[in-house]
Amino acid sequence: MSKQNQPLKPAAGNRRVEQGAQSRARLIASARALFEREGYAATSTEALLAATGLTRGALYHHFRDKKDVFVAVCEAVHQDLSAAIDGAVQDIADPFEQLVAGALAWIDAISCPGPCQVLLIDGPSVLGAAQWAALDDRYGYRQLRAVVGEVLTAMVPQGEGLSVLQVDVTAAALNGAVNELALWLARQASQGDASARQQARNAAQLALRRLCATLRLPPT
Repeated sequence: MSKQNQPLKPAAGNRRVEQGAQSRARLIASARALFEREGYAATSTEALLAATGLTRGALYHHFRDKKDVFVAVCEAVHQDLSAAIDGAVQDIADPFEQLVAGALAWIDAISCPGPCQVLLIDGPSVLGAAQWAALDDRYGYRQLRAVVGEVLTAMVPQGEGLSVLQVDVTAAALNGAVNELALWLARQASQGDASARQQARNAAQLALRRLCATLRLPPT
């Protein structure tokens, strides 16, 4: 085979980038398992290194500290939750039903022990209110706000405008209620048998529908 016809080999620099990305992904996956199972405070840097087999130098090559690793884990969990919402609403055209289905998918996913531990229990205290809210906005709140805007717009009398403030405050109130409902469901899921957990989920779904139904009330 002539040199012209030989397959090109990946450059050494590209291999290093690929290896670095794989190392980072492995670290995030291992850290996620630990943070979800043990919680942030109980997970030491030494435990992260032992779980991944990486050296301390490799860890600090990718992340500044344990908190920086936790941020990456939060983003990974948020991405999974966003995918769950997208899957739940992809075949639904009605904005109100999109709102209910998306919120229920979020509650189902985030009330599982691992995601609940990372995002609802540890997240606010580890990241602080501003950084936690920024992540929430990037991965979930924007979707919620958009569909809330559609639902409210449909209820505004023709010719009347809907202010940004009205959409913002309604979406914020609903977002807080959804997160609290997820925490409640997580507590219920940790108790009782499968039948009791299903009853709790049914109750959560009914409460969510009642809450969302208030968006359809005529404005006063």
